[in-house]
Amino acid sequence: MDVLSRVPSPSSRAVALETTLLVHGVPREAGVSLGAELREIVRGAGAFPALVGLVAGVPTVGMGDQEVRSLLDSAHVPKANSANLGVLMHRGSHGATTVSTTMELAALAGVRIFATGGIGGVHPGYGEHLDISSDLAAFTRFPVAVVTSGVKSILDVVGTREALETLGIPVIGFGTDRFPAFYQRGSGAGVDARFDDVADLARFAAQELHRTGRGLVIANPIPEADEIREVEWADLLRRARAEVDGLGVSGRDVTPALLGSLHRISGGRTLAANLSLVRSNTKLAAMIAASF
Repeated sequence: MDVLSRVPSPSSRAVALETTLLVHGVPREAGVSLGAELREIVRGAGAFPALVGLVAGVPTVGMGDQEVRSLLDSAHVPKANSANLGVLMHRGSHGATTVSTTMELAALAGVRIFATGGIGGVHPGYGEHLDISSDLAAFTRFPVAVVTSGVKSILDVVGTREALETLGIPVIGFGTDRFPAFYQRGSGAGVDARFDDVADLARFAAQELHRTGRGLVIANPIPEADEIREVEWADLLRRARAEVDGLGVSGRDVTPALLGSLHRISGGRTLAANLSLVRSNTKLAAMIAASF
């Protein structure tokens, strides 16, 4: 696959950033400013920001402002995942990259680290069929270290952690012994190893990516000040699920519907928490990239 890459050499100092967050994760009018903020965080740590997306069918690593605006100004921009990426390219469509496609395109451009909010995982039984995100399989295919605050708390967090172990994907905690649950700093699952020094973590990540040719998870908990405690979270989730059940949505539509409901019910607090952890993960990823 040909990728339009604007990543300077050495590409190891670049940090991949997904476009799904900008296009689907925040109100459209906030997408441009958030993209600029995240890129500035990366530059401030001495690394190169590489926004990843599909622009008129062209997989692009290192999107410019005009390309970002072209996605945000489009009425409908599909989420590009591992299954539909080829079709979107064939049809010359725009596409906002999810974790799996951001990993794929970043790896093709030689980018070894990617900052996101939360990876996809095992869904907790919504619908009649097994529902597991393609993000997990992407770790077995693409040598990219993904800095994430675990998986969204609406998923089966412990089940997702077990799936990562089954797939042989190292889960490394930065400053933590517990696997984060997005809005919560910890969960009922642990990590494979803990690192507290960025330079040491960067050395390990570089060696591990080269050794295995696979990805790895770097788990970075949400900043403590923005954590939504478990008791409060359980009530918010219960109310949001009841609302979504009444809408009759299923499959891929469940997660965005739940998140939208949570943002409304919490008065925007879940969105603020999401943005906080994304900023934190972006800074950590940039510090690692600068140490590669």
